[in-house]
Amino acid sequence: MLETIGSLLEQSPMLALFAAIGLGYALGQISIGGFSLGAGAVLFAGLALGAIAPNSAPPGMVSSIGLVMFLYGIGIQYGKQFFAGLSGPGLKWNLLAAAGVLGAFAIALFLGELSGVAPSYSMGLFAGSLTSTPTLQAAIDAAGSRDPAIGYSVSYPFGVIGPILCLFVFSRLYTPRLAPAAEPLQHMEITLDDWSGGTVTDLIARLPTGVDLVSVRQGSTNMLPDPQSRLATGDTVMVIGLPGVLEKTRRALGRIDPGRITKDRDALDLVRVFVSRPGVVGTPIGRIRFPDGMVGRIVEVRRGDSVLFPDAELVLEYGDRVALIAPREAIPGLRKHFGDSIKSTAEFSYVSVGLGMSLGVLLGLVQVPVPGIGTFSMGFAGGPLIVALVLGRLGRTGPMSWHIPFSANLTLRNFGLTLFLASVGLTAGAPFVETVSTTGFMFLGIGAVILLGGVLTVMLVGHYLLKMSSDDLLGAVAGTTGNPAILVYANRQIQSDRIDLAYASIYPSMTILKIILAQVAIGLLGR
Repeated sequence: MLETIGSLLEQSPMLALFAAIGLGYALGQISIGGFSLGAGAVLFAGLALGAIAPNSAPPGMVSSIGLVMFLYGIGIQYGKQFFAGLSGPGLKWNLLAAAGVLGAFAIALFLGELSGVAPSYSMGLFAGSLTSTPTLQAAIDAAGSRDPAIGYSVSYPFGVIGPILCLFVFSRLYTPRLAPAAEPLQHMEITLDDWSGGTVTDLIARLPTGVDLVSVRQGSTNMLPDPQSRLATGDTVMVIGLPGVLEKTRRALGRIDPGRITKDRDALDLVRVFVSRPGVVGTPIGRIRFPDGMVGRIVEVRRGDSVLFPDAELVLEYGDRVALIAPREAIPGLRKHFGDSIKSTAEFSYVSVGLGMSLGVLLGLVQVPVPGIGTFSMGFAGGPLIVALVLGRLGRTGPMSWHIPFSANLTLRNFGLTLFLASVGLTAGAPFVETVSTTGFMFLGIGAVILLGGVLTVMLVGHYLLKMSSDDLLGAVAGTTGNPAILVYANRQIQSDRIDLAYASIYPSMTILKIILAQVAIGLLGR
């Protein structure tokens, strides 16, 4: 039976590839005590099929294409957070995570040398313990063989479950200390007291930073704020901002008078529209110009699950949902101006993606001479990630928008990841079985120590020396290891946006660090 299946798979590598993906995802959905392998199970399905059919591996380009898709999507999504993380609290998070990665790397080298494990296997164990697929590709490129995939496969399961167990124990031993939660945007209607008769421009000048004037009510009519209009005592204004700043605004201007503006929709109405027209995407709010004869005001922007303040420098992206206050008769034209198509949540420019990936591949091909090592390159694992981080930070270059909507980005990188893992598994299946049968338990032990060394370094230093809040610390652990399953578990332990923020600030830089370390180790120590 197995021989028949193996023969069929070897006759059609494409069948083997998609079988590994389908079976892997089915296996990854199995949850035991909240633990599941997720997309990582595709690797193990590929290994099983590769062991049955050693000649069923697809061409090497398939895995390279998958990896480039995955890394490009990661870089575009986290570009802004990555560069923001190089200063402020993000710098502390990155330094702590770097200490954890370097600690895990040192343990991998030490135990590999002590046990006589070749550097290619040690770096595979290092990549699997920290569940870093790009590091695996870097190690494969440096070693010139699939040996790192064997170490990666053995250590990967504990690389997922180990941090989760550490976070579980941490939550039972320590009472969480949380950073102050970010407050949501709110609106407030304020009736002016003792107003001196100044204009709307004068009132805007008195508003604190982070507060925006949305609309004005004079007499019985709502209107958009005209800079030259004169206000009087008894007029009502609606402002938007954070609760604490709004209260400061209220004390400076007058008294809260809820409902005067929002209950009257005759002259002005509120509408939410999707941003999908290419001419609007990539444009800062302050530079948006409505068609002649149309007036309106953006009062908030929803991006995914986040509500963003309509700052003049905020750049609109595909799939954003903007809230507009405008005259009723202008609303159809404004919908058309922004596009208002829900398909925008899955649309992106294939021109920009193709150019961006090309630039990433070109950067990965650049050979840099390094004394004592020979030449060093970022390869398919690093070049696309670095370019995508830069493009994600830029957002737009002239007419070219580099942004990819979240849902489309998620699809792109998840499909790329499954292609890579399935291809690597099919290629390494036969040698995996042979190696694990003789050194499996030793590899598993080394991988567990590598993982615990990295995670415990982050947790102990962050908690005791840096006195970090628990949500920042959990985000740092998730970013250091990099597996989304750990991020999901951390969010289940503590509900805080700072976990995702720390993860996004750390993940790209730690991925680059792991890639460099794996290549340097194999370059210096041999294969």
